[in-house]
Amino acid sequence: MSPPPGGTWVLGADSGGSGLRVALAELGGAAGTAGSGAACGSGAAPGCATGAGAGPDGGAGPDGGAGPDGGAGPDGGAGPDGGAGAGTGAGAGAPVVVRAVGTRVFGTPVPTGAKGVDAGRMAERLVGAARDLLAGAGATGRPLAAVAVGAAGMAGLGGELRAVLPGALRDALGVRRLALASDAVTAHAGALTGAPGTVVAAGTGLVALGTDLLRWRRADGWGHLLGDCGGGAWIGRAGLEAALRAHDGRRGGSGALLARAEALFGPVAGLPGLLYPRPDRAAVLASFAPEVAACADGDPVAADVLARAARHIAEAAAAVHPEVSGGALALTGGLLRLGDPLLVPLREELARQLPGVRRVSAAGDPLSGALHVAATLAAGAPGLPREPGLLDTYGD
Repeated sequence: MSPPPGGTWVLGADSGGSGLRVALAELGGAAGTAGSGAACGSGAAPGCATGAGAGPDGGAGPDGGAGPDGGAGPDGGAGPDGGAGAGTGAGAGAPVVVRAVGTRVFGTPVPTGAKGVDAGRMAERLVGAARDLLAGAGATGRPLAAVAVGAAGMAGLGGELRAVLPGALRDALGVRRLALASDAVTAHAGALTGAPGTVVAAGTGLVALGTDLLRWRRADGWGHLLGDCGGGAWIGRAGLEAALRAHDGRRGGSGALLARAEALFGPVAGLPGLLYPRPDRAAVLASFAPEVAACADGDPVAADVLARAARHIAEAAAAVHPEVSGGALALTGGLLRLGDPLLVPLREELARQLPGVRRVSAAGDPLSGALHVAATLAAGAPGLPREPGLLDTYGD
């Protein structure tokens, strides 16, 4: 990374079940038109100023996660590998990150305990990553104008983060302004770069978030035991139920899914012992979703599972879509890689439940969304609506 002459520096972070990603960027300039400008995904080349997201059914996963460069050791991050950019905001004069200079990836998640997400460990990783990235950019000792952290479970498990991080980052890095956000908010910011509309993040779980820039509306995201209907764990569980029905001789079973389940997990009689004790059972369930998709072309039971998933996803989007003209809809998440077996019924359901709503490509991922939030905060622009547990801000 070549050292810049100076500037305003912001830091974004994306924390989830796959680990922690941290990116440094330089803020400058202003957007001239709505929705134009930078939107570089994780791993883009340094200096990325324009970016293309995936297609309307694509996008980065809500779970964040390390890329192929991974993390070294339990807390070891990969070195700078190019930055994640933040797109321009929704209106003229919105900030734009013009130089995304580097990222650091930790391949293990920040621990969660009785008090929620471990604020001490989060602060330790953020401070270390920020210092390394600033040094690599030739900006050692420069203060960070703003930091934005998007984290899974922020609403229910982020109490310690909200109590500890503002002071810890101010003392260690001179951070003037801080945003703590749900990962659904940073996914929204990354996909729509601050514009009104709805983002559905479909991975292991499922959450839809919409805003008219005055308030947020959220649907689902309740976890695999209570909700996440249509997400990867939901599809996998429904597929395994159909396999067990076939094993028992009950109606609604699928011999094709039974064969897939036995090939992946062994004798299905052992599934309860395999699944129930595991803390990562949602991920194990989701690992069966591609098997359901693989069977859908020739198996009506598997096809019906995906049709019901599509209906649930569209219902969540319809429940939160703002009643403003021009509000767009973006779909993000690794679940969309299941392809046509899911996407064809999903397009049909979206057309039926949200007629006339404009679908757009996701401009970026949750890490680029965190940088967008940080850039907006540093510039003092209005930005996305604040709401306790979803988007909290601190500082001058």
